[in-house]
Amino acid sequence: MLELRAITAGYDRRAPVVRAASLSVAPGEAVGLLGPSGCGKSTLARVAALLHRPDAGTLLLDGEPVRRWRHRAPRALRTTVGVVFQQPRLSADPRLRLTDLIAEPLRATGRRDDIPRRIPELAYSVGLTPDLLTRRPHEVSDGQLQRACLARALVLRPRWLVCDEMTAMLDASTTAALVAAVEHHRAATGAGLLAVGHDQVLLDRWCDRTVHWTELTAATEPVGPSPV
Repeated sequence: MLELRAITAGYDRRAPVVRAASLSVAPGEAVGLLGPSGCGKSTLARVAALLHRPDAGTLLLDGEPVRRWRHRAPRALRTTVGVVFQQPRLSADPRLRLTDLIAEPLRATGRRDDIPRRIPELAYSVGLTPDLLTRRPHEVSDGQLQRACLARALVLRPRWLVCDEMTAMLDASTTAALVAAVEHHRAATGAGLLAVGHDQVLLDRWCDRTVHWTELTAATEPVGPSPV
């Protein structure tokens, strides 16, 4: 189980963008988180992906509270969560060929022997042809690069996948291909999914249930500044 309990988070403790939000994702479950731009859902997604330490509250993975974040989190914990962001060009090293981009997590975790098998396998699953794998980010479209970023997120077979507006910048055919690749991974591994977005039609079709941002925050009164 991935559990976010009473999470308060942001980039300024005096003005958090997330206040006491709670959400859970069971193994094998797909949960959509729906909300408008700027509401704080991406910050909550970064907390779920172990990329942002909350100011208050607890993140639990399989009942164990997370105590360290980003590179300080234990490797075994970090590799259980894969994440795909909205803008692939901000999350991809422009110097790397797509094949090396996808292989980054394997090299970082000492699994180089898996590269010859996993890269072609994943490239096929996300719809990347062999000729695209030799190109660098500036030589491919946003949709092709996002396919590579999804492959990178799946390469270690994570048990939890966080997709933060993954398809917001993509056309319908690319969106369908990436959703299909995520669903293939979930069917093969039993992974849980947190899909963040503002397209209710997509989330309702994709996910087992969709949670509206207002449902996370409706029971929480605004927190004012501490009295002096």
